[in-house]
Amino acid sequence: MEPIRVLIVEDDPMVMEINAQFVSKLPGFKLAGKAFTGKEAISLINEGKPNLVLLDYFLPDTNGLSLLHTIRSNDYPIDVILLTANRDPHHIQEIFRAGVVDYIVKPFRFDRFQTALEQYRHSFKKFQENRPFEQADLDKLAGVQLKGVEVEDLLPKGLNDRTLKQIVEFLKGQAEPLSSEDVAAGIGLARVTVRRYLDYLEKKGDIVMEIQYGSVGRPMNKYRL
Repeated sequence: MEPIRVLIVEDDPMVMEINAQFVSKLPGFKLAGKAFTGKEAISLINEGKPNLVLLDYFLPDTNGLSLLHTIRSNDYPIDVILLTANRDPHHIQEIFRAGVVDYIVKPFRFDRFQTALEQYRHSFKKFQENRPFEQADLDKLAGVQLKGVEVEDLLPKGLNDRTLKQIVEFLKGQAEPLSSEDVAAGIGLARVTVRRYLDYLEKKGDIVMEIQYGSVGRPMNKYRL
């Protein structure tokens, strides 16, 4: 999958650079542009065709809600996440009604930013697959957690939550992508078993598979968070 193109709309140069650095830290994303005004944002949307806009509310020539209305009225095929100090309930309600995938209040930590973009990457990939959604997929996109339903009840037959978490935790501690053989050796499980979990996590969008080609032999699939 091609990197997700991100446009940042922010009038504070220092905050702009911080947000740009945050984007650069996350695999699967590419900075598509920086806009300091609403006018610049529309110009870059037309030119750069971003997939995702990280939008501040307070801008010199407009505000985030007005710019969001402009984006929607022009049917730009892009998603928006608000990054703003605006906590006004009326504004926030209107912003969600206009269609945003998340709303992050400044100041925020990198882990909150990372969670938002990783969740977006998961949903973006799901839509790109163009396959019918199961209810569990829609529940995850909507952030719905069902009461009285065990995690293992939602897993495919033969998979269990404990092993799934073990594999995810192992991958979190790795700096480089690993093959299924590497993961199996690292946690002491059979390669065939590990491969099933890696395939499941990759289809969900929780991990990324990279195909690496050597000088000889078959290409190798490697996995990373």
